[in-house]
Amino acid sequence: MRVCCQEFESLLGNLNIKNMDSISNMIIMMKNGSLAKNEIVVLPYSNLKSAILSCLKKEGYISDFSKKVKKGGNALEIKLSYVDGKPRITEVERISKQSRRVYIGMKDIHSIRNGTGMLVLSTPKGILSGKEARKEQVGGEALFKIW
Repeated sequence: MRVCCQEFESLLGNLNIKNMDSISNMIIMMKNGSLAKNEIVVLPYSNLKSAILSCLKKEGYISDFSKKVKKGGNALEIKLSYVDGKPRITEVERISKQSRRVYIGMKDIHSIRNGTGMLVLSTPKGILSGKEARKEQVGGEALFKIW
C-alpha cells in the first residue's frame, strides 16, 4: 500500500496544485474528518486559513488549531469539535469560487439553517461570521456556509 501512496504522490507532484481552491480543500477535509470521527486534521498553512479557523473557533465549530513547523513546510493542526459524540461540522457549502466571486451586502446577510449554521465572510474588517458582520455593519465576499 505504501508503494501506491508513493506513486500517487509522484503523480500529484506533476500536477499544477496552485490552481486548486485551498479554502474548499480545507472545509471539505474538516467535514470528512469530523464525519469519520477523527480528532485532528492536518493541512498546509496559510494566513487566510488561520483567520478562517480563528472565526470557526470563536463560534465553536472547532476546538482548537495550531501552527506546526515541519521540514516540508508549515502546517495547521486542527482539533475538531464534537457535541455528545456527534460532529459539530456535518455539512459545508462553498459559495464564492475561484471562477465566480459572490459578494453580499450587510442587509442580505441572513441566518443559516434557522440559526444552527454559520456564514463566513471576507470583509474589510477581516474574516467574520455572518452575525459579526451584521453587528459591524459590513458586507463582503461570502466564502462558505457551515452547519
